[in-house]
Amino acid sequence: MKMPGSLLVRAFLLIVVLIVLSLAASVALFRHIEQEPRSRQMAQLVVTVVNLTRAAILSAAPEWRGALLSELAESEGLSVQIGEFDDVIEPLPEHPPELQLMTQKVRLLLGEDTRFAARRNGIDALWVSFEIGNEEFWVALPRERIEHPVSQVLLLWGGVVLLLALAGAYFIARQVAQPLKRLAQAAVSVGQGGNPQPLPEAGAREVIAVSVAFNQMSADLAANERERALVLAGISHDLRTPLARVRIAAELSSDEFLREGLSNDVKQMDEVIRQFLDYARLDENETAVMTDVVRLVEEVVQRYTDRRIVLELQPVPAFFVRPLLLKRTLVNLLDNAIKYGGGDIVVRLEQRGGRIELSVMDRGEGIPLAQREAVKRPFVRLNAARSDVTGSGLGLAIVDRAARLHRGEFHLEEREGGGLIARVVLG
Repeated sequence: MKMPGSLLVRAFLLIVVLIVLSLAASVALFRHIEQEPRSRQMAQLVVTVVNLTRAAILSAAPEWRGALLSELAESEGLSVQIGEFDDVIEPLPEHPPELQLMTQKVRLLLGEDTRFAARRNGIDALWVSFEIGNEEFWVALPRERIEHPVSQVLLLWGGVVLLLALAGAYFIARQVAQPLKRLAQAAVSVGQGGNPQPLPEAGAREVIAVSVAFNQMSADLAANERERALVLAGISHDLRTPLARVRIAAELSSDEFLREGLSNDVKQMDEVIRQFLDYARLDENETAVMTDVVRLVEEVVQRYTDRRIVLELQPVPAFFVRPLLLKRTLVNLLDNAIKYGGGDIVVRLEQRGGRIELSVMDRGEGIPLAQREAVKRPFVRLNAARSDVTGSGLGLAIVDRAARLHRGEFHLEEREGGGLIARVVLG
């Protein structure tokens, strides 16, 4: 049997099973403890009735026996009959065990030849035999005098106790599961690059300790990220001025070879600085708005007039996205595909379920499967054709982080026929 995935449901079911097993064990123990005194009480009642009936019959004149038996039936509810050879007798059942204990005790007091029946000649009762001389008599005791049905009040209170126990089990399970659920949600938010609200530092000591540690970790991560972004932005900004001077110097140079080399170097360094700034800002504060994603993709692709890019854009509904961040994401993917992919470049937009998938496909050498996750990390550069050897190693890191900020995912997959598919899934 497969256990439910939710900790709340698991804990609740386990506690319920424990409660039910404990209740069943308590009932069994109570019945076992009650068995002996109850069977003794039943045996004493049967012996008393049989002895009084025998004494009454012996003391009565033979001509008055019929009247005596009628009087016992009317006043005491006891049916006393003379046994016949053709009596149809149904023995007592094996359960409950109290009946068997009762018969043993009665035979010890009345004799081993005492017989019992649950039904005699079609009449249901507790039938007990006794002998007077050579005649066998049967006395029928109504079952309600022997059996003690469970009180409705006891059942009612038992149900109330069970409901209270189940409510307590749910409360205990919720106390355990709720903090873990909040912690899991906050951890997912941190993993997606978000900055969740601090966890409430209340409850058991262990829960408080975990919440305090997580809040401190989240605050430290946010502070480190802000500091890194500030450093990157500061360095990148400070490099713009000397780069501008180098560009001017290159343009004034009379050496065409030197001028072209310096211009390419400045262009490359400027691209690296742009990626640094993009990664530092990453438009985390940009508000998500309802956007026509199809039109947004078309606007970005229109900038690449010198490249043949095939558009496969399915009609998708307007979606909540951060427009500038999504544009920057698509630009990075297209730049990578143009620079390192080569061949036919296809931009595909489609909807799957409630999510939108934006894919950029090329015919380059691709990225080995073992390295596809590594290239998503900042400043990681590979030596394969797909790696950004001369760049900053931030292009795919920016795409991956942008996807997580959209509550989505970024996948690198092999393209059928060769090449790479860079797919951004927007949640």
